[in-house]
Amino acid sequence: MKGPLMYGELAPWFHLLTPPDEYAGEAAAILELLREHVDGPLETLLELGSGGGNTCSHLRRDLRLTLTDLSPEMLELSRTINPDTEHLVADMRTLRLGRIFDAVLIHDAICYMTTESDLRAAMATAFQHLRPGGAAVFEPDNVRDTFAPETDHGGEDGPDQADGRPGPALRYLEWKTDPDPSDTTYQVDYALLLRHPDGTVEVRHDQHIEGLFSQATWLEIMTDIGFEATARPDAWDRVVFVGRRPLHPVRG
Repeated sequence: MKGPLMYGELAPWFHLLTPPDEYAGEAAAILELLREHVDGPLETLLELGSGGGNTCSHLRRDLRLTLTDLSPEMLELSRTINPDTEHLVADMRTLRLGRIFDAVLIHDAICYMTTESDLRAAMATAFQHLRPGGAAVFEPDNVRDTFAPETDHGGEDGPDQADGRPGPALRYLEWKTDPDPSDTTYQVDYALLLRHPDGTVEVRHDQHIEGLFSQATWLEIMTDIGFEATARPDAWDRVVFVGRRPLHPVRG
């Protein structure tokens, strides 16, 4: 089964859907959380599911980064704003680099873990790549406790062409629903209106199935893996989870 168009065929349009400049505030908040929870130096960060590299385009000013994603197309886009940064095609559920980092970040890509086993696997990857005293930040868009259907819209114009004619442009309508509240997923549908540099316009539909778990489930799995786990609200009305790898193993 093919993944979302947004991360494959339509990846070159992604920065018009969600511009990197809009991530400065989130990146600053993530850096503050890491500085609060990491014991010792904070110099290296592994991002799992880094996508178009929006968040790390700001974090790379302070940290040495390794960016990983399932989509080669998204990594290619990320390289345009994160030059001289390590990019690797990898699955966050199974990646084992044989290296450790001061910090691990999984931004909204964690939403694509749609079962508890997938969520646990991604968290285990984060834990295995952390040094003792390091910390991981997980930023799901939604938790079961507070989920509500909603719509959103937006989009950007790209730069004009060399001859002054308009460049590419994108507008979107986003529709978030939960067709079956008894399962661990919700549905996000995008209507995408794409204007090409030659002036032609097309409409595409892209559907995303994303994971939805209670805050208690998040904390239970994190603790079971070995994290010292906490949850807190952020400035964007989301719940952010922070897991610190203890300096010394916890003995049973």
